[in-house]
Amino acid sequence: MAPKTTDTHKDPAEVVLEALLMLIWHTLKLAVVMVWWALLFPMVSIPIGLAVVAGLFLGWPWAVVVVVVFIAGMVLWRRRSPETFERWLTGRARARFLFWWRYRLRWDKRLDACKLTLPGPASTVVPRLASVEIGPSVDRIRVRMLDGQCPADYENRVERLAHTFEALECRATVIGPGVIELVFRYADVLAEPIQVPSLDAARFRKDAA
Repeated sequence: MAPKTTDTHKDPAEVVLEALLMLIWHTLKLAVVMVWWALLFPMVSIPIGLAVVAGLFLGWPWAVVVVVVFIAGMVLWRRRSPETFERWLTGRARARFLFWWRYRLRWDKRLDACKLTLPGPASTVVPRLASVEIGPSVDRIRVRMLDGQCPADYENRVERLAHTFEALECRATVIGPGVIELVFRYADVLAEPIQVPSLDAARFRKDAA
């Protein structure tokens, strides 16, 4: 008796429908991300919106004027107050990007590679990413451990975690019931050059005092 064969070919209409639904889903996700970033950085989104409105209702020369004024204002802000520029714009954008790139994008796969996931009835269960604090050289990640896990599961894998997340070092510390903090060090702050005042400048200040 010949074995039965199962026809796995899909109907072309079904394939087109699935592709259309995926396109709609990704478009909605992109729209949500753009709205969220616009709310996070109104100092950028508002001028861009004004330029679009000016171009639609007043003509493209007015849109160019708005863009030029916006760029000039950004340059002036950067030169006059680099600390606030870093705090409110570039620093926040960097932190958001690194949060997505280092952790959110491949969190499930990386923890599975470090053997910190557990098999579930339907799919693999992954420890939940509770909070992320991005710093200039050190990131602090709080992870809610799964049922059945213990702090030693993470402490014994700090070297593997460091290599997986492309960090120089990783430390694991229990900070609460079922919550562990992973500290990733990505740069050596002591290796950065420090501007030391010259002896002449120090002698001048001493004489002036």
